[in-house]
Amino acid sequence: MKRKTILVIDDEVVNLDILSELLDRFDVIDVTSGEEALEILAKEKIDLILLDILMPGMDGYEICRMIKADKSLRHIPIIFITSKNDDESIEHAYEIGASDYITKPFRHRELLARVGNALRIQELQEELRLLASIDPMTRLYNRRYFTTMADKILKLARREHHPLSLAILDIDRFKQINDTYGHQTGDRVITALSEKLTERYRESDLLCRFGGEEFVILMPNTEQDVAVLLAERTRKEIEKLQIPYGDGAVSMTVSIGVSQVDLEGEETLDPVLKRADDALYAAKNQGRNRVCTPLDT
Repeated sequence: MKRKTILVIDDEVVNLDILSELLDRFDVIDVTSGEEALEILAKEKIDLILLDILMPGMDGYEICRMIKADKSLRHIPIIFITSKNDDESIEHAYEIGASDYITKPFRHRELLARVGNALRIQELQEELRLLASIDPMTRLYNRRYFTTMADKILKLARREHHPLSLAILDIDRFKQINDTYGHQTGDRVITALSEKLTERYRESDLLCRFGGEEFVILMPNTEQDVAVLLAERTRKEIEKLQIPYGDGAVSMTVSIGVSQVDLEGEETLDPVLKRADDALYAAKNQGRNRVCTPLDT
């Protein structure tokens, strides 16, 4: 298991030495100022912060407020370690987002226990965030997570001038499958399809169950013609799938619409989603079980 990384912020070097020795089962990064801490947070993945309050320049309260104001950092638990033991200081620390508050001098075993507790709570919160992002049936990302991540991927593609393509896939005559074989078999069809998509597409691609029997695949560093080739191979493999049903099996086909993002003119994915969706309906209207692009609409 990867060791957790703890950032310790204290202007007294002797305190940093004591904490680094005490936290020897963790990777510890120690700094003596808020400015150094913010530089570390910008480039390192930090799991927990131990923070003094009384420091020259930027004090612990200000550092905590700045971290909690940053969406990319606010999830990191902060434990204050300070000589200030009055009720007002403690209350203020919790008000601005502290997870815990330890007064100096501290007992070593108690500090380790409270650090361990904060890290366990953080792990549980991360698991909950992940569960909120996953479609429970297919284990693919859900539409909400796709919307959040796709925006970040688009911004990166625009900044780096890397091609970005998108495919929308829909199971043909899925209602007929449900009506004929039942909803449990329909669920197995969707699960089998999601497994094939996971197998076929790359780790860098963003796979999402958009809703019902519709799926979206966002493909970074991919021109439209390559996305079409990938979609066509996927379509052919899905056509061969056999989902057990009684003494026989159920098969399916899919229609797919593919389009590429115009990185110069499009700041959101809405236009490319619309083009891919129109291409999908063109595939449906042209007989299903095929891949279409905006040129086919």
